[in-house]
Amino acid sequence: MRYSFWKALAISSLLLSASTFGGPGGEEIHAETMASIGAYDDPELTAYLEELVNEIVSVSEMAGKEFTFTLLDSGNINAFATADNYVYMNRGLLNYVSNEAQLVSVLAHEVGHITQKHVDLMPVAAGGARFLSWLVASLSGSQEVYQAGMAYANSLLKGHGRDNELQADEAGARYMSKLGYDPDQMLEMLGTMKNLENLEKERAAQGGAPRRSYHGIFASHPRNDMRLRSAVSKAKTNESPATRDSGDARYRQMTEGLVWGENFKEKDQKPERYSDMALRVRFDYPDGWTHSKDNQTGTVTGEAEGGKARLGMKPHPRTPQTPEEYLYNYLDISHLQDSREINPARLKGFTGILPGQDGNPDQRIAVVFYKLNAYLFTGEVAQQESFGEFDGKFLESINTFRPVSSREIEGQKPETIHYVKATGATTFEALGEHLKLDPYEVQILRLINGYYPAGEPHPGEWIRIYRQ
Repeated sequence: MRYSFWKALAISSLLLSASTFGGPGGEEIHAETMASIGAYDDPELTAYLEELVNEIVSVSEMAGKEFTFTLLDSGNINAFATADNYVYMNRGLLNYVSNEAQLVSVLAHEVGHITQKHVDLMPVAAGGARFLSWLVASLSGSQEVYQAGMAYANSLLKGHGRDNELQADEAGARYMSKLGYDPDQMLEMLGTMKNLENLEKERAAQGGAPRRSYHGIFASHPRNDMRLRSAVSKAKTNESPATRDSGDARYRQMTEGLVWGENFKEKDQKPERYSDMALRVRFDYPDGWTHSKDNQTGTVTGEAEGGKARLGMKPHPRTPQTPEEYLYNYLDISHLQDSREINPARLKGFTGILPGQDGNPDQRIAVVFYKLNAYLFTGEVAQQESFGEFDGKFLESINTFRPVSSREIEGQKPETIHYVKATGATTFEALGEHLKLDPYEVQILRLINGYYPAGEPHPGEWIRIYRQ
């Protein structure tokens, strides 16, 4: 799983400017974001979040103004705001929110960036188009682009970044108080994010995969940041017509079944992809190619437009030989040019060019071993002069060959959030063993239930788990 942090993307909202500064406007950013990520398909949950945003706006300095909210189908932990009153939240962040009050703290913070004019007043120093491409890449999970962009974003902390974040926190806490929520839940939410940062640092120190670091505004735990505590305390002086509870039950109801991590279920099947669920293999033809299978011979053939080139694949029984020996001996091929080993998806394979004879064009030949089969690829062109043009496409397509994952076999079913009641025998280690989680994932389970780094659930308490 990949993680970023909601406040880190909140920093990015400081960089978004109105078109008068040469940066992308809210509508342009929205179009790019929807094209790259898209909305999460849960109308009831989305309506619930929109209702909360509208309530927050109604007690803000911009009461009566139109705001546009979108719940994005991304497992990354982000929420952000842009120009023209656009507010976004990734569904991944919802997995780390414990109740409605904490949810409101996130949404109110983002509304605060808009009401305090942060998204309109800071020019995009790096240029609108470049920043827009970074934003979309960071949202969709490109680690390299994200890190480069965040290095720039974090540099603003020496200027107005920290002040703007605290202003948004103060405004958000004030809106929470006006609506009857306890502003201290903002501290709890930020504390969860800080705990996640600590957990990932521990994992990195133990040799785990490197993770994105916390945005750096709070060097210590958020509860120890005096300016943030002061902003929250100040919000408590606001009079509220009513006091609301933290909304635990409603939040559980709205997030039961929420997708955890990558949403495999929503991914579209590429038209160029050939999948054989019986053999559990797949590969992708070049864009725009069509393909069909001869059920009698078991050969699948893809063709370029106009029949200028074709790539066929047929499974054969595997032998104890190496892929190179297989091509030369079992298939009785005498000579291959530019021959070499290939390892698509870390499988063993071999490829080369079979010179044409009697005026026929050259062919790209390759074999890939998987389980009991040898998958033979043959790339052909109609005219020899076009072989160089298509040979790169043959190789690119062959190198997409890979086993079909269990999730694809199961219909790409994602993991989802569920709530269960703890008993006297419930421990996180026992839950982890039952759910087949590794030690890191057990700690994530602790964290999303408010027990990181140690602690066990109480009998009768609702516990959040994720499973297929």
